[in-house]
Parts: sequence; structure tokens; C-alpha cells
Amino acid sequence: MQNVKTKLPIFTMYCVNVRTSLLIVLVLLFTNNINSLFAQNAVQTIVIDAGHGGKDPGCHGKYSKEKHVCLSMALKLGELIKKKYPSVKVIFTRDTDVFVELAERANIANKAKADLFICIHANAASPAAYGTETYVLGLHRTDAQQKVASRENSIIKLENDGGAQYENFNISADAIIAKRLQLSVFLDHAILFAQNIQREFKKLGRHDRGVKQAGFVVLYRTTMPSVLIETGFLTNPKEENFIGKDLGQNKMANAMFDAFVKYKNKIEGTDSDISETKGEPEKMDKETNTDFEITDDIDKLEKENSGLIFRVQIISSTKNLPSHSSRFKNEKDIYKYFQSGLYKYCAGNFGQNLDLAKNHKIKMRNMGFNGAFVVAFLDGERIGIEKAIKLVEN
Repeated sequence: MQNVKTKLPIFTMYCVNVRTSLLIVLVLLFTNNINSLFAQNAVQTIVIDAGHGGKDPGCHGKYSKEKHVCLSMALKLGELIKKKYPSVKVIFTRDTDVFVELAERANIANKAKADLFICIHANAASPAAYGTETYVLGLHRTDAQQKVASRENSIIKLENDGGAQYENFNISADAIIAKRLQLSVFLDHAILFAQNIQREFKKLGRHDRGVKQAGFVVLYRTTMPSVLIETGFLTNPKEENFIGKDLGQNKMANAMFDAFVKYKNKIEGTDSDISETKGEPEKMDKETNTDFEITDDIDKLEKENSGLIFRVQIISSTKNLPSHSSRFKNEKDIYKYFQSGLYKYCAGNFGQNLDLAKNHKIKMRNMGFNGAFVVAFLDGERIGIEKAIKLVEN
């Protein structure tokens, strides 16, 4: 059969564009009190969701069931977080082998006003499929991504009402686009965490299938940064032998924990990671000797910081870098602040325009500052993004 390329009629294309434009306008006009959706800048409450459970076994391998693998990793991850951060509240959607409805999993996180939602699963496909992948909410780009979402969403058929509560539930392409617009800052944070997870898994020698997006019901219903982690394929004998056993589960939980620590430090502005270049260890410039003084250019910029300002943080360092440091990659508008024993450097001054800051963040990441993220300052003091957005809207 020949492949026939079809073109949309001009009128149809016009209607699609109008619909998309109206969708964006409606989101901007009717997202009332959006700031109530934003978590605090401090990562204080975590909800860990072990997939499946009870009458829903999930997928299975030769000897392992997904519900047991997920629960084991979830509990191990939670204990690691509790041990290092006693002040962080860790909530499990389930801590035993029980069935929890998808809507209730999201409700637990929303009611707790969680700062991060971590959903843990195991994957299934052909015996040849292998590796880990982490999902954020979005439109699936491949049939494989759609199948993963469909499999994880199919749990609704096991719910008491047979999924009737989702009868009018809209998870269409337009609905997902609207949700992503509504929770754009959350999505940004979710992607950051997802990238951390995949990097840590890769350190274990796991095959990195990447950060992906799909329309998971549980991610759609949460109102905080949320990810769904597929920790490996139980249908692959070698992978089942790893994630299906306690040793492998310990390693995976520790990797997720390391990703969480880096995420928490980054969001709270206390990160000490001073490497910005993908795959390369930090190379300290000769001029980063602590005897060097910051030049007048940066000192001047430190004074030009009154009011609310969005910037893009690109570097954290134990060293006081001079303005001509090669690590700035010829960026001229550099702003420095000191926090938690570290010198932190930001690019740009975007006033109260968050969209410009987010665009510049993308530019910085493309330049090699892959850990770049948007920060906000009020009269020279670092404040949370959520507080900054409230100030802009008021």
C-alpha cells in the first residue's frame, strides 16, 4: 500500500489554530488564584506512590509482581529521605499490599499540599525491551509511550465503580495542553527531577530510555511537580533479576534518593553542584583562586537589584569567580549572590517577566549550563518562585 500524504484544508487548519489560541486565552483568563497550586520553595512534603497493589498486581515477570517491586522501592526511598531529612514529611499512598484508586492517589498528594509526587512503577513489553524511563505529564509522541500510559491508566477498570467517576474526565490533547500551561512552573521542576533520576540510574549501569511525556491520569490530577518512574522491565529476565530482588531494589531506591537530594538542593538554592557541562567533570579555572576579587562590573550589578527580578541561575561554586571567568561563557550580565556557603551566579535581569526568564533558561541550557533554572529576587533577597508569581499577579 502506498503512503498517501494528506493535507488539511485551509479552513480546517484555521479552525485548529483558532481553537488552540482560544484554549490558551481561556487558560490565562480562568486560572483563578493559580498561586494556590504552587508548592513552597522549600521541599517539605513528599508523596511517594507505589504503583498498583491489592487486587491490581500490575505487570509481572517470571517470579515478580509489579505491585511488590514498586512497594519495596517506595518504602526504601521513603526511609532514606526520612533518615537524612527528619523535617521532611514523607507520605505513602500505600505502605501495604492494598488497592488504591488513581483519583485517591492524586487526592492524597493534593490534600497534603505536597511539594513533590513520585510515582514508582515497573514496565512490561517484549522480553528484549530493557532500561529505565521517567515520565512527566504531556502528549505521547510515540505509540510505545501511549501504550505505557494506557497500561498504567487501565487500573480504573478495577475500581469499585468500574471507572464511572472518570466517565466525563477529559484527558484529551487539548486538556493536557491546557494543564501544562496552567502548571508550567511545576512541569519545569518535574522535568528537572526526572532528568536527575535518569542520570542516577545511568550511574548504576542501567540503560537510559530518557525523560518522556504521556497522559497519565495520576499525573494529570496532581497539582505539584509530579513524575512517574518506570524502573525497568519485569518482562526482561535480566532486568527482573535486578529490580525483582532486594539488592537491586536497594540500589534503585538509593539512586532515586540521590536524585531527590540534588533536586531538593537545586530548588531550595542550596546545591553545591558546580558542574554545568554535560558529562564532563568540573574544571576549575586558574583564576578562581579565592584571593581574586569580583570585579567592579559584578559589584555594580549587585547594586542594581531593587524590586522584583527574575534571573536564571547557571553556576554554584565554593570559589568567588571573577567576572571574566571562562565559566561564564562570555555571558556579560552576571549577577552574584552568596547563600549557604556558596557563591551563586545568575544570568540576565528580566524584571517581572517570567516568560523571558524561562526562555533564557532554555538558551543557557543549550549553551551547556544544563542545570540552569529560574530564580527570583526581591530587593536583592532570594525568594521562592511561587511568592514571586503572587507578587506579579497582585
